[in-house]
This record gives sequence, structure tokens and C-alpha cells, in this order.
Amino acid sequence: MVPDGPMSQLLCFGLGFSAHALATRMRDKGARVLGTTRSTSQAEVLRAQGFEMCIFDGEQPAKGVQQALERATHMLVSIAPGNAGDRVLAQHGDDIARANRLEWIGYLSTVGVYGDHGGAWVDEDTVLRPKSQRSVARAGAERQWLDFGDETGKPVHLFRLAGIYGPGRGPLEKLRQGQAKRIVKPDQVFNRIHVDDISRVLEASIARPRGGAIYNVADDEPAPPQDVVAYAADLLGVEAPREVAFEDAGLSPMGRSFYSENKRVSNKRIKEELGVELAYPTYREGMKALAAHLPSP
Repeated sequence: MVPDGPMSQLLCFGLGFSAHALATRMRDKGARVLGTTRSTSQAEVLRAQGFEMCIFDGEQPAKGVQQALERATHMLVSIAPGNAGDRVLAQHGDDIARANRLEWIGYLSTVGVYGDHGGAWVDEDTVLRPKSQRSVARAGAERQWLDFGDETGKPVHLFRLAGIYGPGRGPLEKLRQGQAKRIVKPDQVFNRIHVDDISRVLEASIARPRGGAIYNVADDEPAPPQDVVAYAADLLGVEAPREVAFEDAGLSPMGRSFYSENKRVSNKRIKEELGVELAYPTYREGMKALAAHLPSP
């Protein structure tokens, strides 16, 4: 369970899509939540939701964060690293090291750090071989955080997230906007994870902290992306986009890089160690729940 009561205080570096679900759970249980964002307008939106906010661009220390760390019992980092490494450690590493109340630190990473495994299964003990520049940077940031935990004794936990979807994000939304494609690359599969299940995993880790732990946060069924789009179209009652070969899809370099990595991600550890039961074990349950809450056309 997420710790409740006014004594629990969460600091989210990067209060974005994934962090917001955990922040909301903790806020609703009476915890004090402070988050950072790069945008002053987004800060106002989040303040209206009951979160304390400050501006952090990763290039200089954020005003108010040092004071927040003096109170924080839990900390979540969901900011991408820069070319020089992790932005949070660069600007606030010393402050975090001095934060004596911290019981749990979570760092949101990506399954991209595994690189390509030709469709084989990977788990948390698989050797990392990231390919893209962003995944190389993520693997480096992971190492920084684990080393920081070893050096300071802070309870650092890594969470490697599969493809994230949820309200307003994913195939259903792309179909509604007319932007969905059914790209076919033989034998290509991806794991996914509903944003609400991310918060369930984080909540379970908070309840059972183990410094230095690494967890894959992924669903039960790695699936071909074209099948997921077809299923979403069926839920919406619209015709699925025609299939297009990967070579003819006109993807950006970043889009092509996603398809250059093929693996099946095991989520065994979150179930066996943390006792997590996913609310959306496959894309079918997740998409069906999201479709049920869409406004009528």
C-alpha cells in the first residue's frame, strides 16, 4: 500500500504522465506531493490538482527543491538524462545525499536498455546492450543512480518501463486522431504497460523497499504492433488502417530505432517479489477499459 497520512511526502522530479498516477494515489491518501516541471503553464495546471510545484529545467538547481528534500520521505525521478548524464544528480545530488528522511527512491528507466535480443526473453539479470543513443544514456543514468545508492546508502530502485499507454495516450488516441499505422515487420513484438499498472508496481515497491532492486514493468503478452492497432480499431468500430511494410512506412529515425530492437520482457519479478497483480495483464484488458471511458462520437 502507498503510505498514507500527512507525514508521507513525495517529491517527483518530472511530474509527467507516468509519475502523475503515483502522485495522485499518494495525494488522495493524504500525502503531501511536490513535483517539478519545465513549463510554468503546466505547473499551474498541476497546482490546481493539489500538487505543490516548482520549475526545473535540468540545467540549474530548482528553487524550493532543497527544502522539499528536507521533508521528503519518498522520491520519484522520471526525467530523461542529458548528454552529460543524469540531470537530477547533476543539480541536486548533494541535496539528495543529505535528505535524511528518504525511505525510498524510484528511478523510471526503459526496457530499451536491453537493446535487441532477436525476440528472445529478457529479465532483470540480462546483460544490457543498448543500441540507440537515448538508451545508452538511460543505461548510464541507471548506473549513476545505483552507484549513488551504494555510496550514500540511499534506497534506490530502478523500474524499466515497457511501452506506456493510458488515457489520452496510445493506439486508441492515434486512431481517433487519424494518425495510427499498422506497420508490419516479421516477428516483431513489443511489450506494453498501462500507466495505472506502473503506479501499482511503484506502490508495491514502496511497501517493500529493497535498495538496489531492479524491476521490469511490462505486461504479460509481447505482441505484434499491427495486432494491437487492429484490436483498438475494432473497439472503436472503425476500419483498421491497412497494413504497411516496415520498409515502406516512412518512419523517422527515432521511429525506426524502436523497430530495430526486438525482445520479450519478463515481468516475473514484480509478481514474485512484490506480489503485483496487473489490472491489465495484456493490451486487450487495457484497451477495453480505456474505450469504455471514451466520450461518445
